[in-house]
Amino acid sequence: MLRIFKEDLTTPQNFVVTLELVPARESFGRSTETLLGIASDAFTDGRVSAVSITDNPGGNPSLSPDVLGYEIFKLGLDVIVHFTCRDTNRMGMESRALQLARMGMKNVLALTGDYSGKGYGGRGTPVFDLDSVLLTGMLKSLSGKMASSGDPDPFFTGCAVSPFKSLKAEQVAQYRKMDKKIDAGASFVITQLGYNAQNFEDLIQYHTGKNAHIPIIGSVNLLSPRAARAMNRGRVPGVFVSDELFNKVVSEWQEPRKGLKKAVERAAKLGAILKGLGFRGIHIGGVHRSFKTVAAILDRMDQLQDAWPDYLGEFVQGKKKNSEDSDAQALPGGIKKEKASLKEMLLDHIPYKMLNSAHDLFFNQSATMAPVYKSLASVLEKYNKTWVLKRCLEDPLKKTFLSCQSCGDCAIQHIGFLCPESGCPKHTRNGPCGGSTEGRCEVYPDQLCIWVRAYQRLAHVNSLATFLQDRVPPRRWELNKTSSWVNFHLDKNIQSRMAGTRDQAASEIGSQGE
Repeated sequence: MLRIFKEDLTTPQNFVVTLELVPARESFGRSTETLLGIASDAFTDGRVSAVSITDNPGGNPSLSPDVLGYEIFKLGLDVIVHFTCRDTNRMGMESRALQLARMGMKNVLALTGDYSGKGYGGRGTPVFDLDSVLLTGMLKSLSGKMASSGDPDPFFTGCAVSPFKSLKAEQVAQYRKMDKKIDAGASFVITQLGYNAQNFEDLIQYHTGKNAHIPIIGSVNLLSPRAARAMNRGRVPGVFVSDELFNKVVSEWQEPRKGLKKAVERAAKLGAILKGLGFRGIHIGGVHRSFKTVAAILDRMDQLQDAWPDYLGEFVQGKKKNSEDSDAQALPGGIKKEKASLKEMLLDHIPYKMLNSAHDLFFNQSATMAPVYKSLASVLEKYNKTWVLKRCLEDPLKKTFLSCQSCGDCAIQHIGFLCPESGCPKHTRNGPCGGSTEGRCEVYPDQLCIWVRAYQRLAHVNSLATFLQDRVPPRRWELNKTSSWVNFHLDKNIQSRMAGTRDQAASEIGSQGE
C-alpha cells in the first residue's frame, strides 16, 4: 500500500522522515540498483514517508529523478521529485510538470538549482527562465487547471531555505524569500544542511511566528570525509562545514568502522535536536550504500530523543560568525549604521540615490508628468521610432550605470536598482539563491551577490522594509531588445502585470469574504 507523504506530513502528531537519494550518471548499473534497493528496504521498514530524488545535483548530468522516482513510486513508497529551473525554459518546465502529474508524482521540491556543471563537450547553457518562487506559482496555477480537467489532486509543492549564512543580509534574504515561496503556494519547507543548532532554533522561531501552518523539515546527513571536504570547500552551495568539524570527521574516519559509528551518532543527535526544537520531520542525506545506516540513525534517535537538550553544545562548530554588527542579530530589527567606504559610496550609495530619484521623476505612474510621458511613448510606438530613444538615450545611460542587457522588461527597482540580468548569473528577480558564501556569488566568488548589495543599499537609506517585498513576475521575452522605458509607460512590462496580480488577489480575497 502506498504511503502518502502529504497525509503523513499534514497530520500534526506525526514526525516525518524523508530520505534523499542521489542518482548517478548511468541508466543501469550498480549505483542505480543500490538506490532502488535502499528505497525498497525503506518501504519495508515503514518509518520513511518518502524519498526525495535530486535533479542533476551540482549542475552535472545524472539519471532523471522522474524515471527513477516512478520506479520507486511503483514499489509503494512515495516520492518527492526535485525540480530545478536550470536546464529548461518555462515551456519545458510546464511540460515536465504535466508529465509528473500524469505519472501520479505530485510531491515536488521547487528549487532554483545549482549553476550548470559539465555535460557533453563542456559546460551546459544555464537557462534559469524562472526562479523557485515563480516555479512554485506555476505549479499552483497548473494545479487549478488540472482540477478543472478532472484531476482532483494538486501538486504538493515544497521549497528550500538555507539558515546557515554569515551575513545578516544573506540571512534576512533567505527568510524573506522563504516567505515569498510560501505566499506563492509552497506547502512545506526543507532546510539546507548545517551543524549549528542555534541557526536551526532561530529559523524555527521565525517560521513559527510567521508560517506556523506550514510544516518544516530539518536536514541531517551521514557526514563522510568526502562529503565534509566538499562542503568545507564550498562545493555544495548553501551548506557550511567548518574547518574544525572537517578535521574532526577526517580523524574519526581513520578507522572506517569508528567513523561510520560517529557519523550515525552525529546524525542521530542532530535529528533528536530538530525534533525537540519543533521541526515536523527530518530529511536524511548522505546515505548511498545501504538502508541499514538509515535504520541505525532512526534507532539511535529513539534512544536519544528525550535527552536532546544535552547535545546542543556539540552543534556549534558549524556556526559562522556574523561579520556584520553584533548588536543587530534579530531579523526584524535594523542594522547598525557605519560610515560607508569610498568604494561603497561610488559603487552603491550614490548610484542608488541617482537612480531612485530618476525613477521617481520619470517612472512613477502617479506622477504629474506621467500622462505626458505616456503620450510621448505612444507617439514613438505609433511611428516606429522607439529605437531612437533607446539607442540615443536609454542604452548609453543604462549600459553605463547598470551594464544593461536590453531585456525590455526592467526589474531594477525591486533589487535596489541593480540589474538581475547582468548582475546575477541565475537572473533571479525574487531573491537570492541559497549558494552565496560570505556574501559572495556562488558562480563568481570575486563579486558580491547583488541581493547583498541591494540589502546594503536599502539599509543605508533606512528602507529595509521594502527589501524582497514584491513577488516579481517572470521576464517577458517578447520584449527583448525593446525600450523598457516605452514599455513601462505603455503598460507592457513587469509593473502592469504586478498591478494585475494585486488586483486579482484583492478580488479573490473579496470573493472569499462573501
